[in-house]
Amino acid sequence: MTVANDPQFDFHSLSPDCILDAVESLGVYPETGLLPLNSYENRVYQFRAEDSRRYVVKFYRPQRWSEACIREEHQFAHELADAEVPVAAPKRIDGETLFEHQGYRFALWDSVGGREFEVDNLDQLEQVGQFLGRMHQVAKGGQFQHRPKLTLDTHGWQPKQVLQQQAQLPMHIETAFFTVLEQVLDQVAKAPWQSMPTQRLHGDMHPGNILWTPDGPGFVDLDDARTGVAVQDLWMMLAGDRSQQLLQLDILLEGYETFCDFDHSQLQLIEPLRALRMVHYLSWLTLRWCDPAFPRNFPWFGSDRFWEEQVLALKEQLSALQEAPISLNQGLNY
Repeated sequence: MTVANDPQFDFHSLSPDCILDAVESLGVYPETGLLPLNSYENRVYQFRAEDSRRYVVKFYRPQRWSEACIREEHQFAHELADAEVPVAAPKRIDGETLFEHQGYRFALWDSVGGREFEVDNLDQLEQVGQFLGRMHQVAKGGQFQHRPKLTLDTHGWQPKQVLQQQAQLPMHIETAFFTVLEQVLDQVAKAPWQSMPTQRLHGDMHPGNILWTPDGPGFVDLDDARTGVAVQDLWMMLAGDRSQQLLQLDILLEGYETFCDFDHSQLQLIEPLRALRMVHYLSWLTLRWCDPAFPRNFPWFGSDRFWEEQVLALKEQLSALQEAPISLNQGLNY
């Protein structure tokens, strides 16, 4: 876990001149300004170069990933792209995809155009399922050696420890928050993690990481690629009440299973994975609070109202964990 308030993990010296010098060191010369893209963990910018092409440059947060981890991300992206899975892969320049400038590791991509993926569009959802199936079929053909695993420890117990040690909770909320958090994690621990097969994953497959192009979906941002259960790359496509989620799941898996088998017993991990994402998100905000971008973009973090809402959200998630897991055997009405 990254330590909060440690300046070695920030971007204090990543000035515009530094960014431009880094890009130009690759023989790419921007002719427009740098447009910041929606990324808080790293620093990502889009620009048009002298060759009239649009590019995206990403500077990795210092000390977050080892060089081996980043190279494995790049290798995975190219493996998928070579198999015609529509994923953004970093450009190779003189055989390299990862570069360094003034202590910052960075990479360059061709800009991927597209509009937002409409998660409630069932035709689009089926196509996403098909390409996710293709992605996972390729992913099963190898293993990560350096990328981390998604586990109860990495996304549950470790984040809880961060929150206990570093989060600035209002005193009158602290007991209620950690009581329900403990109950949630105890319930998550009852899920059959050990019996589930794992594989390489995108790791952060939420709708914001899917762009819709004239040729269908395009996947971006493998920064959180890791080893875990296959359903991790599926459950964030589901939204709405249970009947809506059942319909979405049926459509998604219809496309997915055209290309890749899916173990339906993994569906019982959806709510545990949702709970882990909630807890991990809170610890992530805590750890990154020293980065000036976070107070600016998350001004509500730390307020009494925010933590009161988290207690309520965890209680609701505890109830969801105690319900029967979602299953296509429950029947569909459409």
